[in-house]
Amino acid sequence: MTVQESSPIAALPVLGETAHQTYPTATLYVVATPIGNVTDISLRALHVLGLVDAVACEDTRNTSHLMQRFGISKPLLAAHMHNEREAGETIVRRLQAGERIALVSDAGTPAVSDPGAKIVDAVRAAGLRVVPLPGASAAIAALSASGLVNDQFHFVGFLPAKPKQRETVLASLRNVAATMVFYEAPHRIAEFTQALAGAFEPTRQVVYGRELTKLFEEIHRCPLSEAIGWLAADPHREKGEFVVLLEGAPAQGDAQELEAERILKILLAELPVKQAASLAAQITGAKKNALYDRALALKNG
Repeated sequence: MTVQESSPIAALPVLGETAHQTYPTATLYVVATPIGNVTDISLRALHVLGLVDAVACEDTRNTSHLMQRFGISKPLLAAHMHNEREAGETIVRRLQAGERIALVSDAGTPAVSDPGAKIVDAVRAAGLRVVPLPGASAAIAALSASGLVNDQFHFVGFLPAKPKQRETVLASLRNVAATMVFYEAPHRIAEFTQALAGAFEPTRQVVYGRELTKLFEEIHRCPLSEAIGWLAADPHREKGEFVVLLEGAPAQGDAQELEAERILKILLAELPVKQAASLAAQITGAKKNALYDRALALKNG
């Protein structure tokens, strides 16, 4: 089976290269789709969407619209967060009957902060094959344009909505050295930023990737201390889907120095320089003379 002859992609000469790879039956194809700009879909994804017997998708309306854009028509199976177990059972039965099924989410790569992981797990548990088709990922797109120099990243995704649970998760991340990757919705981005500012050092770099690949795409980098003000300066900055990157924890020596200064600043707000330096030294183990000199500098502006 090939892509429909009426499809505009059927005329692309490069599509013939897909023949160099086999696409076995009884296989689940995990297909990445665009995160905003529809032209970011891959030729291989289009080929497979035209090849499979059905497409399991997060929202049948969104997927139907995407496929219509490329002249592809296939039966759609609802596979969202509320029915993943049932959808997985259905997909396993159809794969066991020899079908090819594609799995997509509304945007980006399925099963990464999106429905799909339970379905993939069920398919693998049944001893069936899973083939990934790489493509758009909001996390990777934001990292590539961030300029944060770190060979490692720690994917967090969406934080819990409840404040106490969110604080607990953020506290557990304070010593993570890798760049942290968060997803956040527009109606929670201000509250999310307040939570970051309360949990991490103000000097850490933070990057906001908003509406990536779309018309109003914006990528902004600043110290965490400036993030709340940047968001509040323009109401449009609280619109759209967000990827937020946070610089990882500094080296151990730097982290101790930053913590000592943070405590020193708190004490200076209430105590004289000498007493603040003495207490900060007792709390942190840092040298009293160095803290005294730093306290004088802070007091003098």
